[in-house]
Amino acid sequence: MMQTYDVIVLGAGGVGSAALDELARRGVRAVGIDRFHPPHDRGSSHGETRVIRQAYFEHPDYVPLLKESYRLWRELEQRSGRRLFHEVGLLEVGAKDGDVVPGVLRAAAAHGLDVELVAPSDIVRRWPGLRVPAELVGVFERNAGYLLVEDCVAAHLDAATTAGATLVTDTVVHDWTADERSVRVRTSAGEFSAAKLIICPGAWASSILSNLPVELSVWRKSLFWFETDSPRYDVAAGFPVYLFELPAGVFYGFPRIDGRSVKVAEHTGGAVVDDPANVDRAIDLDEQRRLEDFLMEHLPEVSSRVADHAVCLYTMSPDEHFLVDRHPAHANVVFAAGLSGHGFKFTPVLGQVLAELALDGSTPLAVDFLSLKRFS
Repeated sequence: MMQTYDVIVLGAGGVGSAALDELARRGVRAVGIDRFHPPHDRGSSHGETRVIRQAYFEHPDYVPLLKESYRLWRELEQRSGRRLFHEVGLLEVGAKDGDVVPGVLRAAAAHGLDVELVAPSDIVRRWPGLRVPAELVGVFERNAGYLLVEDCVAAHLDAATTAGATLVTDTVVHDWTADERSVRVRTSAGEFSAAKLIICPGAWASSILSNLPVELSVWRKSLFWFETDSPRYDVAAGFPVYLFELPAGVFYGFPRIDGRSVKVAEHTGGAVVDDPANVDRAIDLDEQRRLEDFLMEHLPEVSSRVADHAVCLYTMSPDEHFLVDRHPAHANVVFAAGLSGHGFKFTPVLGQVLAELALDGSTPLAVDFLSLKRFS
């Protein structure tokens, strides 16, 4: 039996849950379909925390989207009654002529953001748990912090279903087709039809969006939690989120929020994944050693005892910027893909953009720099 809606959303993780929420708030009859049961740990929207920041070193054009995203996160907190965004500050450390520090300062200058240059000696004085070589420099963004990632997905989905959206989980999407008037999605739970389709496929982008003129790759990334007895790394002690751009790679982490361990990960590195449904989730000892070396050098009071470990998937575009656009062959199909490991903080604004593109045909937000045409 065919199930019919106004809009179908494929994928109900970070972006999909936000899109479903936005559609439901508009009174649209929408259904979200997910291969698993979100929030889950099989894709990209899990692992306790995600960094949120506005002084975007990757590209200043992201900043207006981030300002809107900040507003939407605060609004979701009010609607859900949950604290999702913890504004503890972000310290980014790197070479004066690297990518990170100059990029942060460039974005801050272009958009009037509150960012502070911090010398290595001042970093150690303000945050005694850190060690920074004299040849590096820090930039501190006090309005940055972290999001509780699973709670964010759950809050969007709870709000969406409360407003009338349908959520179909543990369901495999076999394929989809579209013509000028409608779309049809064939799944393990039957067939669905609608006037519009929003695709938020995460690591499954290459199969669900196989006819795009862009090649996307999936990378396996590890998240580690290392034990520490030092209260210097606690949120209550003012310890921030941090990111280090070093010759060995880009490493980042979070303050201690569980009273036991700190989460640390490497943004660079990783391994290509052939099948996102079949990923090796065991600890890679080489990855662990790289993080232990980083901690020994820069967070010396964190131990090498592993408290927890998880695997996350990055879906990379060729230039590591998002793909947000209308499908080139179908005007009633829109998508967000290739978030390249830095997309979660944008999820509410991307959900809004996708809903606007699907329902209104356009969005007032400046997302043209993320369109497919940059590859044409």
